[in-house]
This record gives sequence, C-alpha cells and structure tokens, in this order.
Amino acid sequence: MSDTAFWSSAEAHLVRYGAPFTPRIIERAAGSYVYDSLGNGLLDFTSGQMSAVLGHSHPAIVEAVSHSVRTLDHLFSGMLSRPVVALAERLAGTLPPQLSHMLLLTTGAEANEAALKMAKSATGHFEVVSFNRSWHGMTGGAAGATFSAGRQGYGPMSVGAYALPTPDGYRSPFRSADGAYDWAAELEYGLDAVDRQSAGSIAAVIVEPILSSGGIIELPLGYLARLRQWCDARGALLILDEAQTGLGRTGLMYAFERDGVVPDILTLSKTLGAGMPVAAVMTGAEIERRCHERGFLFYTTHVADPLPAAVALAVLDVIEQEGLVARAAALGTQLTERLHGLHEEFDHVGDVRGRGLLQGIEVVDDRLTKAPAERFGVEVTEASLRRGLHMNIGQLKGMGGVFRIAPPLTVSESELHQGMDILSAAMREVSDRLARG
Repeated sequence: MSDTAFWSSAEAHLVRYGAPFTPRIIERAAGSYVYDSLGNGLLDFTSGQMSAVLGHSHPAIVEAVSHSVRTLDHLFSGMLSRPVVALAERLAGTLPPQLSHMLLLTTGAEANEAALKMAKSATGHFEVVSFNRSWHGMTGGAAGATFSAGRQGYGPMSVGAYALPTPDGYRSPFRSADGAYDWAAELEYGLDAVDRQSAGSIAAVIVEPILSSGGIIELPLGYLARLRQWCDARGALLILDEAQTGLGRTGLMYAFERDGVVPDILTLSKTLGAGMPVAAVMTGAEIERRCHERGFLFYTTHVADPLPAAVALAVLDVIEQEGLVARAAALGTQLTERLHGLHEEFDHVGDVRGRGLLQGIEVVDDRLTKAPAERFGVEVTEASLRRGLHMNIGQLKGMGGVFRIAPPLTVSESELHQGMDILSAAMREVSDRLARG
C-alpha cells in the first residue's frame, strides 16, 4: 500500500480519538528510535506513550513475550500461574511493607478504576479528590477524576468528584510577601473548598507525584505529607498514580520515595510494561482484607494473566541489572542543564521543571505576561520532527505549550544530547523566522 493510499484508508476507516496523527507512517522501532516508511529514524523522546522505558524491541521483552506466547499467555480469570505470584512478591520487595498485595491488570485507567473501587469499598465512602489538571484515565471512575480534558459532551461525571488547584508554581496566583510561590496557602484553600462541598464521605485523594499531562508539574516537598494528614483525618485513602513516574524514571525507583510518604494504594502501568499493556495495583494487607470481606469485585477477562506478569518481571530484571534508576538520575542532571541552557538562550522558554528523565519546558510569547506561545510550540514540534526528533507538546487552557521530554531510560548519553541539539536548532529556526515576521 502506498503512503497516499495508507492515509486515504486511515481517513476512511479510523475513528479519530484525540490529537491529530503524526504525519509519518511508522514501520518499525528499535532502541531509542522509531523508523518511518521512508527509512528515516526519529529519536523517540516520548518513549512511545511515556511507556517504553527500555526503548523499543529490548531483547529481554522480546524473549519474555515470545516465551509466554509459546507456553502460557492467558488463563481463566480464576486460575493462577507462577509468573503472577512471582511478580507480586517481586514488586512487594521493591516497596515499603505497607504495599504488600498486588492486583495485576493491563492499563493505567483500569488500575485507577480498581484503586478507586477499592478505596470506596474499604472506607465505605464515595467522594474522590484529584487535581484540576489531572489525567487518570478515560473510563468511568478514572474519567471522573480526570479534569485536564474529556469532561464536556458526555453528560454527568461521577458523583462526588472534587478538584484541588494544581500546584503550578510558575502560574499560581498564590504568592507570599516576597513573591515566592505559597503552595501551602493554595493547598489549604483547595482543601477548605473540598470540605465545604463534601457530604462528609471522602473515600480517596488520587494524585500523580508529577503531573505529566497537566504540564510536568512536580508536587512541592511537603505537599504529599499534608495530603496524607488530611486523608487520615477524614478516614480517606491516599492513592498515588505512578503510571509515568514509577520504576526509575525520576531517578528513584518510585517518585514518592523523595517525600517519605507511603500511599495507601499505588497504581503502576505504562513503565511497568515497557510498552506492553501491563498495570498493577499495590496495597496493604488490611485494605485487601477489608475489601475482600465487603465483596470487592474486579473480575475482568485479563486479570492476573501470565503474559503481562512475565513482561513486568523482565522489566524489573533489566532495570536492576542495567542500573537504570541511577542512570536516570545521572542523565536527568545532564538533561536539566541542557534545558536551562535553552531557557537562557530563548526568551520563548518560560519555565523548566521535572526531574530525572521526565522533564518539561513551558514556552510562552512573553516571559512577563506568560502569554501562551501556541504557534511557537507547534512550529518547533514540526521543525524537530523534520530534523529527526519526536516530542509531545501539551496545550492546556490558560497555559503555554509544555514540551514533555521523556526518552527511554536506556537512551545513550550521545542520543540524549543529539535530541537536545535538534530541539535547540528547531527553536533557533522558529525564533528567527518569527522575528523576521
């Protein structure tokens, strides 16, 4: 099929489900690159959908999938296999003892659905709190806790869904006398607003340690501790969604380790499967017992399947054997330096944030007014793609475009700097063109 016929067929038969498709036909992928139908290699600085932490076609993942498909890939949902129990034990071994029990699923939305149902079952409450720029999934309860997009045109969302202001230090109006960001005052304002709306039945607060789709917003140190305290006072559970931050991406095995705050429920997905559909919910013995006694039900076609368990075990092996957590921390330091270099060189770069190999830059038309730079962001994305770099830019209402930079943890040092060189050249091209009018 020719490229022209391909796009004609895509237009005729595919349901459009979000942003426009990247104008390249991807034929294969290996390592840090995807390759289009013309043979052009594109550095993948989105790790697929922020998932391929081991790059593409990693031999360990290929072997795990091949072996499982040959021997044991899917079972009746009431059956158990050795890979599933081995993964539960292995994941528990990487976590605090309060997170000892696993529910194995396939997608992040599914894991968040299960976590929210578990919180409601365990507490007997029904209200859920998340951020006003959150993204936890597109299905049911997860969509009800998602505020960054997808809320219009579908009728009522979940009853009892409340939003806290996202702690965006770059744009928040909450400032102390010296002009510094006052996240504590902002959080108390949000929590008070939730309390005033609540029916007194808070089941859970669900947050990402770093909001990715929300613009690479890192929670200030101390923020999770205050949420923990607030939840405990109301008999609610704290759920951390580490779909993108788990398994080393931030330079720690889990992002919550920085804060020393252990959640009641942890959800993992994207990074756990390294590009394959794998997700897990981790919780403690007491919550598991309480849910079971109250009839907790999450009986799906692919719950506890052996294939995703085998893949996740391989991912954990590679992360440990190749020292990828420390590697993400080291390369993250270099990435931060390069991004701050862009901030110094280009007035369009308003802010740099994130950590490890999950970082971002917000682009603006004016640093003083922080006016969004939609045209600049779109043109830099296109110019980077022409030069061989694929990145994602998020356009959120009231913000400038935010480039999310999340290469595989296996990216080489030279590939990381090559990508940053491409981004720098693309910004220079677009800046010069806009300056000429």
